[in-house]
Amino acid sequence: MMIREAKFIISAVKPEQYPEGELPEVAMAGRSNVGKSSLINRLLHRRGLARTSGTPGKTQQLNYYLLNEDLYFVDLPGYGFAKVPRDVKAQWGKMIGTYLDNRENLKLVMQLIDIRHAPSNEDVEMYKYLAHYARPHAILVTKADKVSRGQYQKHIKVIKEKLQVLPGTPIILTSADTGLGKQEVWDLIAKHIGVEKIIPPSG
Repeated sequence: MMIREAKFIISAVKPEQYPEGELPEVAMAGRSNVGKSSLINRLLHRRGLARTSGTPGKTQQLNYYLLNEDLYFVDLPGYGFAKVPRDVKAQWGKMIGTYLDNRENLKLVMQLIDIRHAPSNEDVEMYKYLAHYARPHAILVTKADKVSRGQYQKHIKVIKEKLQVLPGTPIILTSADTGLGKQEVWDLIAKHIGVEKIIPPSG
């Protein structure tokens, strides 16, 4: 499968707003400012497709992006840093939980962790949820270009220990700036949506 087109479809809040049909969905979850939008843009070679912001918590809905007519990326609201009222955070949590609990189209959840910071309590809770309910999941370690290569394993060890990562859980180092890990991510997605290979846009 070659990715020829990517476009924003909808910002959904409630299940009745999710796109109809049976196309597979791959969700990205993580703390505010972990780099979800930047990584989506890098994977799709589209600088401004997913909106990035220096303000944590900017994504407040489930943002759906359609790739060709074959697959959706779903950018979930960030958790953690956002300087928003507690009741708003609770609404986001309920929104994410409803999606993760009930969406049959969901084939893979990629949890993003910033390599520079030990996983937060919210990161731990998200991972526990994915592991407990056996949702297909992977860890994408973002912003790898911000530390030296010699420090990679030290940081990955911290992430594994803090999250208590289960054996066999894929962990992929990524960088939205350099493209590190881009093809590994696509190969993982291909495996979970049942296609032999995904050829991303070049660049």
